[in-house]
Order: sequence, then structure tokens, then C-alpha cells
Amino acid sequence: MRLSRSRRLMAIALTAIAAVPSYGHAEDKLLTEAVQFNGTILYLSTEVPGLIFGAVRNGETALAGFGKIADGSEKVPDGDTMFRIASVSKVFCGSVLSSLAIDGKVQLTDRLQDRLGWDVTLPEKDGRALRLIDLVAQASGLPREVPVAEAPPSDPFSTNTKEAQIAALKDNPLLFAPGTAVLYSNFGYDLLGAALANVSGKPYAEVLRERVLDPLGMKDTVFNPRPEDEPRLMQGHNFDGSAMPIVPTSTAIECAGGLYSTADDLLRWMNWHIDNKPSAAGAEFRLLNHAAFLYRDGLASVVGLDDGGPMDAMGLGWVIMLPNEHRPLILQKSGGLQGMFLYVAIAPTRGVGAFFVMNEFNAAGFMAGVKTTNDLVAEIAPR
Repeated sequence: MRLSRSRRLMAIALTAIAAVPSYGHAEDKLLTEAVQFNGTILYLSTEVPGLIFGAVRNGETALAGFGKIADGSEKVPDGDTMFRIASVSKVFCGSVLSSLAIDGKVQLTDRLQDRLGWDVTLPEKDGRALRLIDLVAQASGLPREVPVAEAPPSDPFSTNTKEAQIAALKDNPLLFAPGTAVLYSNFGYDLLGAALANVSGKPYAEVLRERVLDPLGMKDTVFNPRPEDEPRLMQGHNFDGSAMPIVPTSTAIECAGGLYSTADDLLRWMNWHIDNKPSAAGAEFRLLNHAAFLYRDGLASVVGLDDGGPMDAMGLGWVIMLPNEHRPLILQKSGGLQGMFLYVAIAPTRGVGAFFVMNEFNAAGFMAGVKTTNDLVAEIAPR
């Protein structure tokens, strides 16, 4: 007897759950149940090739994987699966800025002109100069992308170079006066990464590793997968379902969207962010990194920041949503690159967080994932 499509999908999802154990402490069985249930519904509704759904609460974690990591593979996604985190990399860049500011290496209001170290006069508008805080809070006025020459599909980021960025800056690309509005800009983060490297006197990747990744034990968060990582790489898919290649990450996009990571590393990172005990290591770091620096109120416009929910304020990479009815204060960030969609939401005041990653560009699926993630954070947050 032939199963109906919905029943067939349910059977697939339940098989996936059985095949992939939850990760974390068994004591929080409610967290495990919530992750498995919500992940199942999300997988059924999106029909993406592969999906990972995870959550943290008070130091404990739960994780569920569905589908397959790549076409032709029988491997179900798990905590060790590696995938692009795309623009969630921006939050890590904000963390580097936080660390340098705490050490007195920079001030958030420093002019980019004084920190970039390039032989170019940066544009200004209405008497306002570009500052580091404008870049990290998406208030730079720069366009979304650097104008670049066409690149080969096998190396699509190769033409985004320092030279291309300087050429664009000389044309005065500012769309509004810095700090007066918000427009999602990868270009701005490209420049921020270059400035942080210049301030530190070493490559951005090395600064990130020393100041953020190594202290948190994130050994599988890298800019380019290592040869031994190949068997666990999650393959992205385009909007038409076709597989997309694994491509190199150029130095220029590291801050804006260059990182790969694993579910286990992300859960470890999220747990560090929600540790709000006064004695916890890195308390000052978190205090700065979670603060709101630019509120929506009074901005001339907000473009490209509401995909995870209405942006109420911008932090150092985080998009901040203020409490609303049953939803707690949420810091969130989304990402999409090379056929991967990812969304992370944490509620530091409640000690909870959740994320999903799907390996297909699926607009409806992404929105469903965002809602599921935000709703789960609200549901498991202590009142």
C-alpha cells in the first residue's frame, strides 16, 4: 500500500530522529523533547535535504539531525557535521571588536580612516565620518556588496579584493550619512575585518583564533575546511535544489561571512553567551558584546535587518529584539551562503538559545525555521 506524502515524510523524520541521538545532559529531558518535536515539524514542513536543530538551556544542550549531509550520502547530520555559518560570522567579528576594546586597543567610536591603514581617503557624508561602531552596527551607509568583477563559480569570492574595495571607496559609495540609518552591508564588515587585522598587526583569522575560538575550545570553527573535514561537510543546495560546490573563503570576506563550524561548536559557543552567572569567566566581554548601541527609534530607515524578526536595536554584530509579550529579549543573527541557511537566537537574560541550519536555499523554509527557533526560545525560557 502506498503511503500518502505527509505520512511518508513523517516516517522519514521519525527514522532520522531515531538515528541521531540528542547531545548534552540527559537531565533536561524537556529540552530534548522540545528540540526533537520542533525539529521534526520543521523538517517535515521544509522538505530540505538536510537539517540540524539545536538548543541550549542553563549549560545543557540538545540536538537533532534530519535527512542527509550530501547528495548520495547516507550520513545523517549530527553534532560533528561541518557547514558554512555565513553571516553569523559577523557576530564573531563583533566579538573580536569587543575583545580589542576591552584591552584598550580600539575605541568603538574610532574613525575607520585612522584604523584601516590603507592608502585611501575614506568618504564622508553630511560631515559624518565612518566609525568602527557604524560598520559593526550596519549603519555605515555603504552598499550591501563591494562592486567586483565576475568570478568563476568554483571561486566566487576571489574578485573581492583590497584593490576592488579601495576602488569602490574612491567613488564615494555612501548611501546615507554614517550612523543615521541602517542598511545590511557585507562591504562594511569586509572593511571592519581589515581594520581589526591592521590594529592587531596580524591576519584577522589569527586574531579571531587567539581571542575567541581557542579560549572557547572551538577547534572545528575554521575559514577553510581541512582535508580531513571533507567526509563531514554538509553540501548546500540552490533554490532549484541543485547542489552547490564547496568553494574557498577569501581573506576579504572572513569577517562578513567566511566561517565554517559544527553544531557541537555552536552549542558550546551559545552556552558561553548565555552564562550570566556573575562569577563566570568573560563576564565583562559578554556585557559589552550583548549591549545595544544603536536603536531603531530615530533612524531614517532600516533595510535588510528584519528577516529574523523586527530589529529594535543593533549590537556588536547581534540584531536585538526587545521583549514582546511572551517573547524574551533576543539577540539573533541569520546567515545564508553557498546553499546554506542558518539562524541563531539567544536570550541571555533567560539562559536559553536555539539555532537551525538547513542545506538548501528555501525562502519559505528559512522563515519557518526562524519562527520555530524564536518560538522555542520563548517556550523554554524560564518566566
